[in-house]
Amino acid sequence: MPTGEEAAGAAGAALAGYLTGLIAEKTRTPDDSVLADLTGDAEDRLPPEELLGMAFLLLVAGHETTVNLISATVHSLLTHPRQLDLLRADPDLTGAAIEESLRFNSPVHSAAFRFAAEPLDLAGTPVAAGDSVLVSLAAASRDPLAFPDPDRFDITRRPQGHLAFGHGAHHCLGAPLARAEGAVALRLLLERHPRLALDAAPESLVWRSSTLLRGLTALPVRPGRAAGRP
Repeated sequence: MPTGEEAAGAAGAALAGYLTGLIAEKTRTPDDSVLADLTGDAEDRLPPEELLGMAFLLLVAGHETTVNLISATVHSLLTHPRQLDLLRADPDLTGAAIEESLRFNSPVHSAAFRFAAEPLDLAGTPVAAGDSVLVSLAAASRDPLAFPDPDRFDITRRPQGHLAFGHGAHHCLGAPLARAEGAVALRLLLERHPRLALDAAPESLVWRSSTLLRGLTALPVRPGRAAGRP
């Protein structure tokens, strides 16, 4: 959360410089790291700008988005008591709860910029060759044509087709890990604190101001009292 445009620019440039150097090192001296695998053989290697973008995603998306997914899922459950009751009654719904949260909360608002290779028409909007296009993943995952009553949080929904992890060749490499981390964290949290509750008024919670990521700045909770105890 930089304090201004200058700080944001400096931080971005520093990170880009570091990753560029790291990519060059892994290209020269491959090891068993994911980044070295991505450099690949010369014939299969991604273009430099795409490789740098992928390195950014692995570093930032691999941590920030999973943190936001876990906290947003807990927030949605605590503010939708009937859904929380369903999950407590049937822990096997944990995976479904994570999928619905991915759709409903979309930790990433939008994809990276894409550029039209040729002129096209998108739902009546003309796009010229070379124009930039920014896809809103969050909006697509709440498309009423794909998800009935899309603004309702429902862990019994089967939200196949949400775009929280992108799509196609640029589908998130860490999607299976993020799903597993979210499911394990949620299951253990509710097992160890079965009466978990918000410790703040829902309207007082603050969502981060970002055009890219969605997440709470803080989620105050209290463990509650265990059943059968004073």
